[in-house]
Order: sequence, then C-alpha cells, then structure tokens
Amino acid sequence: MKVLGIDPGTIVAGYGIVDNTNGNLKMVVCGVVKSSPRLPPPERLCNLFKGLSEVVARYKPDAVAVETPFVSNNVSTALAIGRAQAITILVAAIKKIPIYEYTPAEVKHRVTSYGASSKEQIQRMVKLQLNLSEIPQPSDAADALAVALCHISETHMNDLIEEKPKRSRK
Repeated sequence: MKVLGIDPGTIVAGYGIVDNTNGNLKMVVCGVVKSSPRLPPPERLCNLFKGLSEVVARYKPDAVAVETPFVSNNVSTALAIGRAQAITILVAAIKKIPIYEYTPAEVKHRVTSYGASSKEQIQRMVKLQLNLSEIPQPSDAADALAVALCHISETHMNDLIEEKPKRSRK
C-alpha cells in the first residue's frame, strides 16, 4: 500500500509517499509544492492543485492522508490551510483515491506515541521508522511523511482489531 501524506499549505505544502509492503516501510518520495506569497490566493491554490495532481499521476498512491488544520489565534492562516486541505481532498477525489484526515495530535501520537511531541521529535521518528540516513528536508516534507506513517499505523491497528480472534466457549 502506497500512502501519500500531505501537510497542507498555500505557500508551501509538503508531500511524502510511504510504501508499506508486508510491514516494511520505505519512503518513495517526498518534497514540497511551493508558491510565491506574492501570488493571489486563487493562483496559489491552482499551483497546489497542479503540483499535487502531478504527484498523484506519477506515483499512483492507494490512499491519501491529510493533516487537518490546527485552528489557532490566527484565523486567516487557519482558513488558508483549510483551503489547501480542500484542494488536497479534491485531487484525491477526482482520482477516486480514499482520503483520510488526521489532527496534528493524532499524527504526533501515532508517530511518536506522544500527542504533544515536538516537531524535532516527530522528524527524528520519521527518520528512524523509514530507516533514512538523514531527516527529510524541508520540514514540510518530513511532516507529510509523518502523516503517511500515521495513516499506516492507524490502518495496521484497525486491521489488528478486526482480526482479533473470538474467544471460544468451552
């Protein structure tokens, strides 16, 4: 199963694909889709759509996992990230790829076993889980790989729960 993880943003959006074959995790690719902050928002969203569409067309992921926006005091930033998330969902929906959404706390918990992990802790765990020589750069790409790893972990846990043997009655 190839999972495309997305760390949405309108100026910089991270993407990362992790292949899970029989429990062996391998990074396929990671990177970012960048737009100039000087471009109007519709053009940045168009760039994001085109960039993610190219990634999906080239690597053909089986699932897309996207981090949901964290709503903080900056409402305009949260709105922009929500728009980027919507573009991500649209790209996957057009190709009929299943879409999964995870909060930042869920990603942290699944990748590090601690929901309040620092960005650095997450990046180190991404490096370790994917057996990489270095932390993927830029950080948005590493974050996207963490989202993909989160989905793989969640899927694995759900599979274990579904396979749980039923107690036999004697």
